Amino acid sequence: MRPEPETPETSQESVWTFPRPAVAEATSAHLVIRHRGSIVADTRRAIRTLETSHPPSYYIPRDDIAPGVLRPAGGGSFCEWKGDAFYWDVVIGDAVLPRVGWSYPDPTPAFALLRNHIAFYAAPFDYCSVDGETVTPQAGGFYGGWITSRLAGPFKGGPGTQGW
Repeated sequence: MRPEPETPETSQESVWTFPRPAVAEATSAHLVIRHRGSIVADTRRAIRTLETSHPPSYYIPRDDIAPGVLRPAGGGSFCEWKGDAFYWDVVIGDAVLPRVGWSYPDPTPAFALLRNHIAFYAAPFDYCSVDGETVTPQAGGFYGGWITSRLAGPFKGGPGTQGW
């Protein structure tokens, strides 16, 4: 059952106008990830993926991720649109955040922009922001969208949304 989309305010995008299948597009939004006092990533060169009912997932260029924080996590998954995903741990000092990042080393042609970029779940980190606004992580354990006040929902991911 499709939920009733919220009416977006003038300054908002409705996730219900995002396309399906998903798309990838460049964004100049300023993204910052911090954990335990360290900058994990800081960029204005991200790619965001948009899909109906989902907040954007942001893919950060590897060059804009702090050196030495990434460690291959092993395992993977498959996206019907993007291809085979590879997972990453983030290591900061003695803190290990397991499988908090994912990438597509050889994405499908429609998602070629994602090559050499890594997306991160927001929930495990102390701070994730888009243009200075602290994000709310997308609900659920699988999706990695970042919710800000610039988005109108409701958002897929929480209980009862699997069939959307």
